[in-house]
Amino acid sequence: QVQLVESGGGLVQPGGSLRLSCAASGTIFSINAMGWYRQAPGKQRELVAATTSAGSTNYADSVKGRFTNSRDNAKNTVYLQMNSLKPEDTAVYYCNADITRFGYTPFINYWGQGTQVTVSS
Repeated sequence: QVQLVESGGGLVQPGGSLRLSCAASGTIFSINAMGWYRQAPGKQRELVAATTSAGSTNYADSVKGRFTNSRDNAKNTVYLQMNSLKPEDTAVYYCNADITRFGYTPFINYWGQGTQVTVSS
């Protein structure tokens, strides 16, 4: 069994910062890409940022220069530092990871339960 547990969401004023964390637990052999998606009301879920095991990160254009995705591979944890937040960043943020539990099994895509981020004055 694998679980992704997020923390760090909340209410913040425009221009403020938040840091999200996501820890993967359970039987884990290796994690490939690990990052975040978000879904605003009435919109499709979209990629925010994802970092491969080699350290390469892909960002959505809307967050480039403001958000930083980083990983602690020893702790199977990913962090999303969000700066200069805007009202349009308001969404439920979901942790996402591609994990193989035993090395000889295929990578499976896992999701966290989601954490609410609200940017409002």
